[in-house]
Amino acid sequence: MNSTFTHDDVELLGKKTLYKGFFKMDEYRFKHRLFDGGWSGEIIREVFERGHAVVVLPYDLINDKVVLIEQIRIPVLESAKSPWLFELVAGMIDAGHTSEQVAIKELKEETGLDALSITKVNQYFASPGGTSERFDFYWAAVDSSNADGHYGLPEEHEDIKVHVVDREFAYKMMADGRIDNASTVIGLQWLQLNYRDLIESNHEK
Repeated sequence: MNSTFTHDDVELLGKKTLYKGFFKMDEYRFKHRLFDGGWSGEIIREVFERGHAVVVLPYDLINDKVVLIEQIRIPVLESAKSPWLFELVAGMIDAGHTSEQVAIKELKEETGLDALSITKVNQYFASPGGTSERFDFYWAAVDSSNADGHYGLPEEHEDIKVHVVDREFAYKMMADGRIDNASTVIGLQWLQLNYRDLIESNHEK
């Protein structure tokens, strides 16, 4: 099924930057075609321009284990049980780098692991009602027996702890709400649907 409208059905009336620091906030003025016919009136929306990012699911096919990282996320201080979240590896895509290059680099920086192989699964928008941010989602085959310790870049104030857990336990953490950040929920659900195929494909090699 295709979308009803395209880019041609949006009229951009103006765009200006409201704030530019570590992140950027832009204001859009626009009109768009309506499903009932005609055009909307002028609409003004602020958009959080955070850039695009990668998410990497480190999975040990041999031992059926997932590598999670734990780190503080201050935006959830007032709304989560704890501001330390269990997550997949992630990082922003810098200009001049491919998302695969960033995925491999972030995996090393945040877990100390090298990818035995890395595969792009899909891409998705994080919260398109308010931000343009898009995630490129990869899964990386890893040897989890080498995963341990604390990681992160001091210049980025990162303090990351690595955890190795059974796949089923990671999925249970997601199902009972202990893991409640979107990119990790999406990644673990994808793994639960596909791990048998991944293991079978690995046996056929």
